[in-house]
Amino acid sequence: MNKKIKIAIIGLGYVGLPLARLFATKYSVVGYDINKERVKELSNGIDSTFEVENDLLETVLIRENPFLNHQDHNHGLYCSLNIEDIKDANIYIVTVPTPVDKHSRPDLTPLYKASETVGKVLKKGDIVIYESTVYPGVTEEECVPVLERVSGLRFNVDFFAGYSPERINPGDKERTVEKILKVTSGSTLEIGKEVDNLYRSVITAGTHLAPTIKVAEASKVIENSQRDINIAFVNELAKIFNLLGIDTHAVLKAAGTKWNFLQFKPGLVGGHCIGVDPFYLAQKAQDVGYYSELILTARRLNDSMGTFVASQVVKTMIKKEININRAKALNLGVTFKENCPDVRNTKAVDVIKSLEEYTINVTTFDPWANPEEVFLEYGIKSANSLEEINDKFDVIILTVAHQEFIDLDLTQYLKEGGVIYDVKGILTQSDARL
Repeated sequence: MNKKIKIAIIGLGYVGLPLARLFATKYSVVGYDINKERVKELSNGIDSTFEVENDLLETVLIRENPFLNHQDHNHGLYCSLNIEDIKDANIYIVTVPTPVDKHSRPDLTPLYKASETVGKVLKKGDIVIYESTVYPGVTEEECVPVLERVSGLRFNVDFFAGYSPERINPGDKERTVEKILKVTSGSTLEIGKEVDNLYRSVITAGTHLAPTIKVAEASKVIENSQRDINIAFVNELAKIFNLLGIDTHAVLKAAGTKWNFLQFKPGLVGGHCIGVDPFYLAQKAQDVGYYSELILTARRLNDSMGTFVASQVVKTMIKKEININRAKALNLGVTFKENCPDVRNTKAVDVIKSLEEYTINVTTFDPWANPEEVFLEYGIKSANSLEEINDKFDVIILTVAHQEFIDLDLTQYLKEGGVIYDVKGILTQSDARL
């Protein structure tokens, strides 16, 4: 591009904000989000997702739109919920969520709405890049028609598209966005090179230019499908070895001594990536007449682990002659993964609700989760401070491996003869583990 690059990031969540912060170190960036409270907190230098440290965010924040002609900003991030603030951008990067509905079918509503937003301000020569995880074909077959309809412009004539799948790992402070190699693509060969050059200018780990947008889309959706299948395998092993009375983690440790053994552990598989993305690929396969048995079987097995964990907890309690009816349980963790505040599609909830079906009274403690969000989303009361835990329990279940739990003396919250059940296999003081 021979003109000054002006980037608009659509969606300032776990993916959009780190990307906006990174690009803002070199370019003029406007971050757009429809969540008023989110924009307000970010404008004040606060990230409630903890993906970008507040002092790091402050280094790129600017208080005025850098796209305006009278502004003299060569780089920086301005956060806004006003569509007028992104109309002068020439590169739009869409980073909105791609969830599934209650029937596990892909829900492209956020993508459609984001595309409509971009379409309202799209101009000749602009490039729209999607980062949201999708099945192959979504960018060109679903999003581009929305852009054309709303803008009145022609694809690959008046405007262009690209796809660069996000590889954000929430809670990971080592592998941050610039340190993860980025796949890129464009709707034409030339645009692919431009998109690749753009990302290469800030991604220190480098880039990989895929030959087509569909290849880039497919590469992303199989990343998490592969991981889902591998975890499903060790989860099935856990079920088998529980019946055989064998320590699953000890088996995996022994097998892991072979150089080419893949290191996966059993557990709960939730979140907005591994627990969702395989459904996108399975749906697309079904659309072209192929039923994906392996992918969907892995999904069903992993989705069953919450109830399995609850049943194992109850069996362990019975062996220690603990009365199940009205027993008190302390559940440690309600986010979908460790050291992260995100509670979307968390499978810790499955454990809690299954235990409650056994008439066990469950208290949940999670120092990372927002209690209001947990209650609004799942109807579960949770504490985020140890000062709120003024009781002793018949059983303590560690479902999320927050660092705070690893160093905590759990026996002070346990009744005499009580049970500690370790879903993650990280505690030294557990009575049983998955």
